[in-house]
Amino acid sequence: MTETILAGDIGGTKTVLGLYASDQGPHHPLEEATFPSNDYDSLEEIVRIFLAARSIPIARASIDVAGPVFAGRSQVTNLKWIVDSESLGQAVGAPVTLLNDLYAISRGIPSLDQDDLETLIPGIPEARGTIGVVAPGTGLGEGFLVWTEHGYRPCPSEGGHASYGPETPLELELLNFLWPMFGHVSYERVCSGLGLPNLYTFLRDGKGYAEPDWLRQQLEEASHPTPVIVQAALEDKAEICARTLDLFISILGSEAGNLALKVLATGGIYLGGGIPPRILTFLRKEIFASAFTSKGRFAGMLTRVPVYVILHPQAALFGAACHALDWSQKGE
Repeated sequence: MTETILAGDIGGTKTVLGLYASDQGPHHPLEEATFPSNDYDSLEEIVRIFLAARSIPIARASIDVAGPVFAGRSQVTNLKWIVDSESLGQAVGAPVTLLNDLYAISRGIPSLDQDDLETLIPGIPEARGTIGVVAPGTGLGEGFLVWTEHGYRPCPSEGGHASYGPETPLELELLNFLWPMFGHVSYERVCSGLGLPNLYTFLRDGKGYAEPDWLRQQLEEASHPTPVIVQAALEDKAEICARTLDLFISILGSEAGNLALKVLATGGIYLGGGIPPRILTFLRKEIFASAFTSKGRFAGMLTRVPVYVILHPQAALFGAACHALDWSQKGE
């Protein structure tokens, strides 16, 4: 009997909902819709709007949120929402499971198609080896997958909020620049959509990089500076933006290498989130690979760890759908 399930991906910037049929799997959504998260007072409001236009009974739902989940409840890290599975269940009319967003991304990785991935570092992947996930989007998510007798098991974490550790003299200057502002400088402060403007400000105010008038105007008019900075860097229109992205790539590479060591990610590191697919030209530069492997006595080991960029445009939603459908393949 075919069932319809609801999957959701809740982030600080946008909320994406999708409907899936149990006989078609997660690769073929029936419908998807995107909502600006800050335009609504609650997730329940969005869910009701989405389902009201579609008279389809929902069997169950899996919804991921950008934040830790405790006992079916979560405070979204970069959004003023409390998300509760029982309240959502009333809005959906079916049981709802809340997932951490990195759990969802990780859950979908074994079922991704080859076209959904870009190889940055080929390495020598170990079958059934632990897999690490680093996902810079609005915030910075981290997680990993471990092999069990039942296949890969995703494990969420809040590693993006761990203390930032500089690896170069420039990065040490960055830490000293940001510490008086934040007290605790996490990796999310320097390696995410929210953190990238901090790098830009450091290079402008702390290192004296020039800010062209046209760029200053665009930044003042933008709802958020990160897309402006990234686009100017990709188009090589302003040196300060290119150097900002170089610094971002170096920090991302270093933290990806840190995670590879911490979980012994012989199965590979996967870069998720919204930023990596947009900056592939910068990720392919030597900066990333050098920072990833620059780990002293373990540099040689890290050359064997493959690194991939997840290109799937809705990787977290896909993973949430895999969870709701109990879908597994490719190594699970």
